[in-house]
Amino acid sequence: MASFVPTDPETLEDQRRYTQARLTRVACLDCLAEVGVKKNSEHHTSVQWSTEAAAACPDLVRRRAESPDGRLLHHACPRMSASIEAAVRDGRLTIGAEDGY
Repeated sequence: MASFVPTDPETLEDQRRYTQARLTRVACLDCLAEVGVKKNSEHHTSVQWSTEAAAACPDLVRRRAESPDGRLLHHACPRMSASIEAAVRDGRLTIGAEDGY
């Protein structure tokens, strides 16, 4: 359970902008799992995994099954990372935080 649940409208809007604004849908070129991605710089990539995408990714499913407590400490999938980089190269995903997020 969350220890802090924001209720202030400004805080909720900040939260929405940080976690959802400017997300571009990117599908894995292997398993077709689809995530939301925001690339603020060459070295900073924010990836939002949905429950459905995490269940569709064989790499995440395997690592979760191998984890003693069923949790993932590192959520990156190398195939998804390659798919995100391909989206940048193809111009489907832009780099830059023009809105400050």
